[in-house]
Amino acid sequence: RPGPGLHGSTGFYLWDSFTVGVAISSMGNDEVNGGNDFAELEYMNITVITSNKPYGARDGSNPFFDGSATPKFGLKEGGVHSGHVQTGIRDGFCLVPGSNTGRCQDGYTKEVAGSEGVRVRVATSAKPNTDNSSTLDREFFKSFLEVLNLPRQSGRFNISTQFPFYREVLYKPDFMNVSRGKPVIFDMDMSPGDFISLIYLLKTPREVIDVKGVLVNGNGWANIATIDVVYDILHMMGRDDIPVGLGNTTALGNPTLGCNNAYAIPLGSGGFIDSDTLYGLARLLPISPRRYTPESSDDPEHRQPSAFEVWQCVRKQLDPGDKITLLTSGPLTNLANISLSDRDASSVIERVYVVGGLIRHEGHEKGNVFTVPTNRYAEFNMFLDPLAAKTVLESNLNITLIPLTAQRKVASFGSVLEALKQTQQTPESKFAQELFSLLKELQSREKLYHHVDIFLGEVLGAVYMVQGSDLKSTVMPKRISVVANTTRSADGQIVISNQSSNLVHALSDFDGDIYYNRLANSLANKKQSAIVANFEEQKAIWSRPPDNSEPKHTKFL
Repeated sequence: RPGPGLHGSTGFYLWDSFTVGVAISSMGNDEVNGGNDFAELEYMNITVITSNKPYGARDGSNPFFDGSATPKFGLKEGGVHSGHVQTGIRDGFCLVPGSNTGRCQDGYTKEVAGSEGVRVRVATSAKPNTDNSSTLDREFFKSFLEVLNLPRQSGRFNISTQFPFYREVLYKPDFMNVSRGKPVIFDMDMSPGDFISLIYLLKTPREVIDVKGVLVNGNGWANIATIDVVYDILHMMGRDDIPVGLGNTTALGNPTLGCNNAYAIPLGSGGFIDSDTLYGLARLLPISPRRYTPESSDDPEHRQPSAFEVWQCVRKQLDPGDKITLLTSGPLTNLANISLSDRDASSVIERVYVVGGLIRHEGHEKGNVFTVPTNRYAEFNMFLDPLAAKTVLESNLNITLIPLTAQRKVASFGSVLEALKQTQQTPESKFAQELFSLLKELQSREKLYHHVDIFLGEVLGAVYMVQGSDLKSTVMPKRISVVANTTRSADGQIVISNQSSNLVHALSDFDGDIYYNRLANSLANKKQSAIVANFEEQKAIWSRPPDNSEPKHTKFL
């Protein structure tokens, strides 16, 4: 527990260190009855609760009791293990109407009497600092700092001592006398395809599009700290001027509990962890001075901006008559929240390009939510936040849909890699080639990675937004409706609805060969190429004193 005057979030970070300190102190004393330098210890009879009141009730949720004449493992009838067992985050038994706090206590530790508990020595409180003159209020804090500052067994390097000329630099382009194209905001969920889309947008001539901001979905294919990879790519491309905003980590209208379909994204196997590190390739990127900072940080000056704050910032900077074009490649949570929070947002939005969705009437093509086999016709971006999808797609915004049927036409790793091989190399094209080659290898070798070609199709949205007129494309107007917040087997599905008053324009056909060539040529273009190619080049920069050969238009921190 944090001491008085200690910020709560700081206390969280010290919990693990404190428990290690208590354990080491006990090891140095008599482990059975000896004292402890940092905590008050006492014996308790405890158990880990596995069910909820009313104890003894049989409702089919408890495998230890239901269907058995006698409880398993000798558990006690009417004891703390005999009640309702929580079945999931949306278990109706656990939800309290009108509250964001649930009532279930599965996993709690509780002191009990009798055979259901075990006798354990427990640290009940942290000992106060015996040095009254110290500003530290706990004995452990004092010892913790003293040990960290001991010269023996000290770390040999940190990044500033390892590199003699380490310096933090922000690279920002000089827009003086430069014509700038239409303002664009890219809304991404940090899947692998999104990072290639971001690089492609940054490579597009500024006279065509002007990337004003990046919004990150917190309930998509990567954990929110993966924003660091976004910062690294912007740094690589010399665009540290572009703000990055973090959106909600749960679906629309559900701040903590309720509908959060992110459970459908696998852990590893082409989902979380893999996306968080870009399959290990993120380490190749140069490191940006800008890093993700939690909202609870003690450093408010460097707090991570929210998606809505970035939206407001971009809107305020618009020239008279300008409107924003949005490209979304993830759940539509951010755009839905912007529309609901800024009622006049549609007046400054020229068009929205939405990557995702599958319109059901188009043959018998299936969706791609492979982790929910009962939902055969939803696409992941719509499924992850169906209410947000409904809010956006059934609004009065001008929407161009890049549906799954179109994405699948350009989901060939072989074709895109062949196109990249025919071009000259830039740091960006080399990085894309390494990523696509790795995904191709994983897909061919491991069954758990069978789905990774969906990330390749995502890049179509960026290319179509910029070069759609060159792709010999066909767009069809559709009146649609989105199924939202019904059942897992139907959420996120898009159906034709003649009752809908608004049209979306769905990309139905285009020339795939032209697409592959345009993507490869853009990535291989020497113009607007990387300022710092990779981490190896960055290390070389940090190993020599600054000179006139370094990138111009920079700001030293």
